[in-house]
Amino acid sequence: MNFFKFHPLLFLFILSIALEFVIKADWKKHEVFTGAPSFTAIAGEFTGDKLPDIIANSGGKTRLFVAPDWKEIVLDDHPEHRFIHSEAFDVDQDGDLDYLGARYQPGLIIWLEQPNRPTTQPWPLRIVSRKLNGIHGLLQGDVDQNGKTDLIANSAQPVNTPHPESLAWIAVPRNPRMAKEWKVNIIAPGDAPGLTHYLGFGDVNGDGRPDVSTGAKGKPSPHGNYFAWWEAPEDLSNDWKRHMIANHQLGATNIHPRDINGDGRTDFIASRGHGNGIVWFEAPDWKVHEIHPTLREPHSLIALDLDRDGDIDAASCAFGDKEAWWFENDGKGGFTNHRVAINQEAYDIRASDMDQDGDLDLIIAGRRSNNVAWYENPEKIRFRQTPLFPATPSMVFPPR
Repeated sequence: MNFFKFHPLLFLFILSIALEFVIKADWKKHEVFTGAPSFTAIAGEFTGDKLPDIIANSGGKTRLFVAPDWKEIVLDDHPEHRFIHSEAFDVDQDGDLDYLGARYQPGLIIWLEQPNRPTTQPWPLRIVSRKLNGIHGLLQGDVDQNGKTDLIANSAQPVNTPHPESLAWIAVPRNPRMAKEWKVNIIAPGDAPGLTHYLGFGDVNGDGRPDVSTGAKGKPSPHGNYFAWWEAPEDLSNDWKRHMIANHQLGATNIHPRDINGDGRTDFIASRGHGNGIVWFEAPDWKVHEIHPTLREPHSLIALDLDRDGDIDAASCAFGDKEAWWFENDGKGGFTNHRVAINQEAYDIRASDMDQDGDLDLIIAGRRSNNVAWYENPEKIRFRQTPLFPATPSMVFPPR
């Protein structure tokens, strides 16, 4: 018996229901720069043409690569300005993006002011701070919740700083062009030993105040190999309380507070960038879930929605395996792992819509691969159509 002869509405329904075709393909590599070890790269609209450009630091040179052809403009050339971390926001509130770079040791944070004609005029360099040492994390966020962007940084080294083994936040001064240095506010005075690395920022305990997290790699320090978060007090001038997430995490480096399983609680997703593996820790007891336990030295990690399905995914590039991966969340904390690239080493990874097609691409600064590259997200929604009319039970389940 011809089913559709007796069920024309079901036939029409099947033809008219919402269809979503997702093409899973390779991530196309776009080479931006080659020829020198690159530790940090960040995308932004730096030239006023509405296209995403890239600023990267390689071998003491901070370079602006102008989209779409990646014309190279050297913004700063100084052999001692070997920055391993960077951020970008409007420091001086003049309506354009400025660049901030951080050197590990001796510790230094600078900012480069975007001029009126960013491709032809010099970018003035000014000091943010020289008071920290071992700056292996630089992050932006509104720490004091006054609607303005602050910096969060660490001072991981135990020597040559008034703030050894500490975490800090730094507010932009009222007139950053005139300030000799910015005021450093210490979060964890001497309370972050073990060579802390990257930083996370977000409200962990639901009190409405954003907290700070980090991982400490250990060697050569006798301490470390842990992930922890520091609880923001009501009065930010007081010390922040440390909470241990997990010990015995060999080579712990990166950690981000995110709701991974969709239960409304803040979990953590993390990498052991000087060890092996990507993991997430489930609130409230920080039960550990392995995502990719064997990935060697995943020294970079981002956590955000890469496939536009409403949950938190992640991506990393490992300098041990020289591979980039993204980790697809099913919304409940179950992950499917996808390899993005081989023969790509990293120190830094970011996400931005480089081709302006509505999804997030990956930008990687390659240390031993001596490059800066971006990888094009292949997820494309090819066809979507709204049903012509709603379904009824008899249309979906034929009567028996």
